[in-house]
Amino acid sequence: MMTCYTSMLLKTCMDVDPSINTYLDIIERAFGNKWRIIASVFLNTELYLVALGLVIAESDNLQKLFPTFAIKLGGGAITIGCRKTFVLITACITLPTMLLTDLSILSYVSAIGVLSSLLIMGSLISVGLLGVGFHAQGGQLWNMSGLPTAVSFYIFCFAGHPVLPSIYMSMRHRHQFIKVLMISFLLTTTTCLVTAVIGYLMYGGGVKSQITLNLPTSQASAKIAIYSLLLIPITRYALMVTPVASAIEGLLPQNYQNRSLIQRVIRLVILASNTLLAFFFPYFETLMGLLGSIFVVSASFILPCACYIKLTHGFSTWSCKLVVTVAIMVFGVLAGILGTYTTIVDLVHH
Repeated sequence: MMTCYTSMLLKTCMDVDPSINTYLDIIERAFGNKWRIIASVFLNTELYLVALGLVIAESDNLQKLFPTFAIKLGGGAITIGCRKTFVLITACITLPTMLLTDLSILSYVSAIGVLSSLLIMGSLISVGLLGVGFHAQGGQLWNMSGLPTAVSFYIFCFAGHPVLPSIYMSMRHRHQFIKVLMISFLLTTTTCLVTAVIGYLMYGGGVKSQITLNLPTSQASAKIAIYSLLLIPITRYALMVTPVASAIEGLLPQNYQNRSLIQRVIRLVILASNTLLAFFFPYFETLMGLLGSIFVVSASFILPCACYIKLTHGFSTWSCKLVVTVAIMVFGVLAGILGTYTTIVDLVHH
């Protein structure tokens, strides 16, 4: 509900100035070019880390399917472990999509990932009904110590605010934007809640950061869920890193920009660096917690509210809407601080 509300605040900010077309335009109009640059670095860092999470998720699920797989070199003198092998395989599978620079093609590829998400939820319900059941023991319905981490994970599911202004500008019937927002957030909320409840009922406190890692690979419906999840990183990775690659390209001298070879080299360097990081940072749940508590809280809670107050001169006259906006900002700050603290503590324990 709060993220849907802050999405509507972004539309209000755009209505203040017709020249605003993007999320960064809103920030520049509210706080100046310096904050636009800071926000650009911040948002591109978020996208880079989301791409890293996709690589980690892909390799984890491949390891689930083939737990004994490994690469042996030099007659067995050098052995690359199962997980690291699948990190390399993930990079190789993703490589062809990185050579595509046409966003229209990438958007069609990404649409497969959306269908995969719905297929995963259906497969989970099937596994619960026909196999595992919904009678897990040993769970704890209310765990205060894990609440900040859970909130960070849930917040991460609503990380789309930076692209909403661009979507609004591309719509033919912009008067339907609010309706589209409400339907989208309702579907996202329903999908997340259903998946969370099913996971808890099936596995209780033993549910893992990716529920597919709990599923028995002997069941056909479980395999469908795992294979569907494998499609998501492959179909979304290139779309995630495209803005990052474009930002890096924009820093190059003018005569090196808009060259297909340079564009592909930048994308390959991003993929290589993500692969290297995935080797040494296998903690998917920690990464998602940090993304939710630092990046998504800022982009989806704090910045939309701050820009709205600045652009509409909100503090000049107090109203119910202003009180709600300030309350959401306070919630975002508290959720960010607590989520970051608990995630870092978990990382130290690892």
